[in-house]
Amino acid sequence: MRKDLKALYKEKIIPSLIKDFGYKNIEEVPKLVKISVNRGLGEASKNSKELENSLKEIAIITGQQPTINKARKSVAGFKIREQMPVGGSVTLRREQMYNFLSKLINIVLPRIRDFRGINSNGFDGRGNYNLGLNEQLMFPEISYDDVTELHGFDISIVTTAKTDEEAFALLKSLGMPFKTT
Repeated sequence: MRKDLKALYKEKIIPSLIKDFGYKNIEEVPKLVKISVNRGLGEASKNSKELENSLKEIAIITGQQPTINKARKSVAGFKIREQMPVGGSVTLRREQMYNFLSKLINIVLPRIRDFRGINSNGFDGRGNYNLGLNEQLMFPEISYDDVTELHGFDISIVTTAKTDEEAFALLKSLGMPFKTT
């Protein structure tokens, strides 16, 4: 049986990172803080049925009800008015965060066609990683018949790492399939 990510982190990854980076205190070891899943709706924001379906999909995928993101100001060029719904987002912490990351690493990413690993350029310079997915069909909970329109996701993995190298080592040891160059 496969160990969960939290147990793997405590038993194997913490000692490995202490050895590799020479941390003096266990609290210096980088750890996951939260995972944010965000979806912008674009044209679908004008259709309330599409908004409802999109929020339902996010809830099914993450196991948590999303919050509706509303426009802060009106933009005439995009036909958006202030307080109009423009997307949905979920912030995962603790057990739900580890469960989602495990599902992302072991099930979702391998289902991408011609998958050769994720790009290691998604780090922001402060130890956080951002990833974009093109469609929701790679999640096993989503039925192909229920999908009316393909929408992507933005996934942000926030860590306590000070540098991108530390965050890369943490995510790589958790099993994130980065491209080999």
